[in-house]
Amino acid sequence: MELVIVTGMSGAGKSQAVHALEDIGFYCVDNMPPMLLKKFAHLCSHSAEPIQRVALVTDVRSGSNFETLLQALSHLKAEGQPCRILFLDCADEVLCRRFKETRRRHPLAGESDRVEDALAATRAAVERRPLQPLADRADYRLDTSRLSTSQLRQQVQALFLDEPEAAMSVHCLSFGFKYGFPAEADVMLDVRCFPNPFYVPELKHKTGLDPEVRQFVLTPAETQGFLDRLYALVDYLLPLYTGEGKTQLVIAIGCTGGKHRSVAITEALAEHIRATQHRVLVSHRDIEKA
Repeated sequence: MELVIVTGMSGAGKSQAVHALEDIGFYCVDNMPPMLLKKFAHLCSHSAEPIQRVALVTDVRSGSNFETLLQALSHLKAEGQPCRILFLDCADEVLCRRFKETRRRHPLAGESDRVEDALAATRAAVERRPLQPLADRADYRLDTSRLSTSQLRQQVQALFLDEPEAAMSVHCLSFGFKYGFPAEADVMLDVRCFPNPFYVPELKHKTGLDPEVRQFVLTPAETQGFLDRLYALVDYLLPLYTGEGKTQLVIAIGCTGGKHRSVAITEALAEHIRATQHRVLVSHRDIEKA
């Protein structure tokens, strides 16, 4: 049985992640008490019609019982039941805005209805502290601060659509430095040194997905030299990361606005990595921004 634990910060998008997993065939349960995890996994795998793919959401809503989760995961591992952890994180200011927009009550609000009070508790590590051991052990960690619902859905499904025994997945992400760098990046590259299509009138309002922009960015000798070295570096690193047991690698490539150079180079890198038989997810975080 394929078992996935979805956890992370309140408001970071766990519900959306579970909906995405449910749509690709996972049997999903929200707010599972950790003490029931071992028993539930046993029932799923030994029922008359065993459930092949299960996703469980568990977080600080379980209160003091949440502390038993790591022990439950250790028991499952000892019994030979593989389990992967998907951890969703988000910046505090974004969490505060999300709760205000949806008018939902934060689980740490206590007697106060003020979202600010709950987030103050979060910043004081009331929520982050118990979650940190899971964040450290997570197989997949997504920062949803700048992700739309559709982008989060795409990334979650890309992680779990393939067979669980497939090789490490590589997430190639383009972004604009003017909008902030991606906190989830394992490797980050700056391509602002290359000619910028923004200053070419007929290319300014196009993106790195358009053939004209792609040709403008990738054709110069300096870009070709960069790509040759980048491909060699990635070819060298991927087997090392795989051998170390890493299951997800995020390579972020940034230019000024995240619309031209970083997009074209990210697409080129993804094409190269696909040829090495790795799973590849491509996303362009800031391509639709002005």
